[in-house]
Amino acid sequence: MTHGYRISAQDLDGQVKALAAIGDQTTGLVNSANRLAERLPLLGTAPPAMHLAMRLREAAGQAGLTGEVSATDTELNGYHRALKATVASYLEAEAEHARKLRNTGGGAT
Repeated sequence: MTHGYRISAQDLDGQVKALAAIGDQTTGLVNSANRLAERLPLLGTAPPAMHLAMRLREAAGQAGLTGEVSATDTELNGYHRALKATVASYLEAEAEHARKLRNTGGGAT
């Protein structure tokens, strides 16, 4: 019976790639939100319509949707970098242990 964790480099690599794909999609959302914030909705020229159009534009701007999506994108990219660095560190340590085992006459598994 084996106790503990078994880490698969392929699984970790798959998670890094999946996170990168999500990051790309989030970047696309940031770009869409920016385009939305730059647009003034065409609701007419009456004062209530102009007021509503400005409020919608503000809601899509840096203090609204664009800001929220940008913050999410930043956090996601930070998590992706940390996971990628952790996987690289793990693989490096695993390779070092295998080298040490070979040098002492033991077999690497």
